[in-house]
Amino acid sequence: MNCPFCDFREDRVIDSRESKEGDAIRRRRECLQCLRRFTTYERIDEIPYMVVKKDGRREKFERQKVLAGLLKACEKRPVSMANLANLVDEVEGILSEKAEREISTTEIGEFLMRSLAGLDKIAYVRFASVYRDFQDVEAFFTELKDMMKLKGMQP
Repeated sequence: MNCPFCDFREDRVIDSRESKEGDAIRRRRECLQCLRRFTTYERIDEIPYMVVKKDGRREKFERQKVLAGLLKACEKRPVSMANLANLVDEVEGILSEKAEREISTTEIGEFLMRSLAGLDKIAYVRFASVYRDFQDVEAFFTELKDMMKLKGMQP
């Protein structure tokens, strides 16, 4: 395991714990060079979950891609990493409940937008602007008005 801080290849495990669901093991590690601590997770490697893109292509579900999109939307906003990790966990939960092991990007995007609307309005608007791919200011403004109507605010 490479240290995420100094890239040194040797560490020691400080603590190991099973997740509540029993599907992962959380390990606290300490780098033997810089002595900083970091967390790793071990998960069972099974048949991958697939994401169906808007053009019909399928690709493997990547937790980090979802998290990266959320991080961009929440940059410089008061949304904790724990909240974002929980959102990604919920997406994985939705996916794991599906018998066909596939989910559309539309379903993921709509779920994340609903969730962000409850967490942080600015993060919601940022995410929506990329997800909905607004072509002009009017489409963007229409989305804002719709959000304000749902929240009982004056447009």
